[in-house]
Formats: sequence, C-alpha cells, structure tokens
Amino acid sequence: QGLKPVVPTESPALVFGTTKLASDLPATDSFLGKNKVPDLQKLFQKADGLPVHLKRGVPDKLLYRTTMALTIGGTIYCLVALYMASQPRSQ
Repeated sequence: QGLKPVVPTESPALVFGTTKLASDLPATDSFLGKNKVPDLQKLFQKADGLPVHLKRGVPDKLLYRTTMALTIGGTIYCLVALYMASQPRSQ
C-alpha cells in the first residue's frame, strides 16, 4: 500500500471556461507605458520647502485654492442657513 501522495497528481477542474493561461496574454510592456515612479520620487523627495500637496506646480495650487474656496463658501452658507433657521417665523 505505501504512503499516498499529499499533492494531487491531477489538475483541478476549471471553474470558469474562460480562464486564460499566462502565455496567452499579451506582453505587459505594450500597454503599461513608461514607469513614472522614479521621476515622481525625485520630485516629491526634493527638499524645496513646499508641502507635498503643492509640489507639482500650478495644477496643484489651482486645485488647493479651489478646494479652500469651496470649503470657506460652504461654511459661510451653513452659518447663514443656521442663522435663518434660528429666527422665528413672522406671521
């Protein structure tokens, strides 16, 4: 009788019929493009005194200032709405 093998000798049945083998897939270099991580690491690790959320220049500044304006505007709107809601209704 002997010992039975721990690892099954047969491959398991496919659950889905659309499984592709790795050799059937296209090469990843064709659709991934250039690796930008090293360039971005150099940019973000530069000691220029800027916070990380403003290091990429004008687009970051525009996005930051727009966010701050919307935040301040929303806060003012909420305070005005609370003030109006706290006033008694005139009849």
